[in-house]
Amino acid sequence: MATTYFTEDHEWIRVEGGIATVGITDYAQEQLGDLVFVELPEAGKALKKGDVAVVVESVKAASDVYAPADGEIVESNAALSGDPALVNTAATGDGWLWKMKLADESQLSGLLDEAGYKAHIG
Repeated sequence: MATTYFTEDHEWIRVEGGIATVGITDYAQEQLGDLVFVELPEAGKALKKGDVAVVVESVKAASDVYAPADGEIVESNAALSGDPALVNTAATGDGWLWKMKLADESQLSGLLDEAGYKAHIG
């Protein structure tokens, strides 16, 4: 079963079998407004926790999306190239940004659970 964690920077990370799927939260996409472009990372790119992994551009502004843990990109959501608004309509579903092989799952212990995240944005 997948476990979902959240960062204080409004990313979510869902881990299943050592592979993490990462995206931005509904709260984040609401704050950004309609997304018009998503700059996705290439497979094979190594990320350290806190690195900028993706840039999302909305009608309001461009924002960085940070890696919630160390790992290597294994896949980006190609559907976003043609339809960046998927992030707005399904931020925690089909609007995921990238998948990565985690280097150190113990880093997840510093992240928020759903209740902690809701209290954070409260």
